[in-house]
Amino acid sequence: MSQYLYLSFVRSLLIFLLLSAPLHAASLQAELLDSQGQPLANAVLSLRSLADAPTASAAVIMDQRSQQFVPNVLAVRSGTSVKFPNSDNIRHHVYSFSPAKRFELRLYQGTPSEPVIFDKPGVVVLGCNIHDWMLGYVYVTDDPWFAVSDEQGRLRIDQLPAGTYSASLWHPQAPEMLPQAAGEVQLSEGGNQQRFTLAIQAPAAQVAPRAPASAFGDAFKKARDAAQ
Repeated sequence: MSQYLYLSFVRSLLIFLLLSAPLHAASLQAELLDSQGQPLANAVLSLRSLADAPTASAAVIMDQRSQQFVPNVLAVRSGTSVKFPNSDNIRHHVYSFSPAKRFELRLYQGTPSEPVIFDKPGVVVLGCNIHDWMLGYVYVTDDPWFAVSDEQGRLRIDQLPAGTYSASLWHPQAPEMLPQAAGEVQLSEGGNQQRFTLAIQAPAAQVAPRAPASAFGDAFKKARDAAQ
């Protein structure tokens, strides 16, 4: 067999295998509601199964814009590095005393040269030592699949192996600031839709930017007590 015919045969075989291979990927579109049936923003849905799990993601970003943490809630997998750029034209001093990650980025502008590695699951409450109203959260989970709901309480998770998952929900205003079990979710190949309800201690709107000056201290105390 000539080299040309051999290469043509191999190419045809590869195309056949790709086209005939079964699709096992699933996606989940979820709607998160509070106990009053209202859309719940800044809520984390995480999934765990016996399927092969992805590794920790590359460095992600928790920005500072208009003297607020953006996003208000960032979900990452244990072992992920987080960059803390300061997009404001003033300096910030970012810190956390949370048991899951204690760190301090002293007064700075721009982007610190080294990201912060969040290597322990838990809730990390962020504050700024200069602007007391700034309040943010990094939710660190060992679950391999997760997403945060938008202002309409919606989220999407792609590239999931079809199968059965254990779901967990978390929100800054969840009781004791702890994740809540949300039962099992069966995902078939292709698109799936699911609705989840999470009880919170205050309306979601109270988690919006411009929190009162005591917000960081109150949130930190809840995270610390929950970790004990």
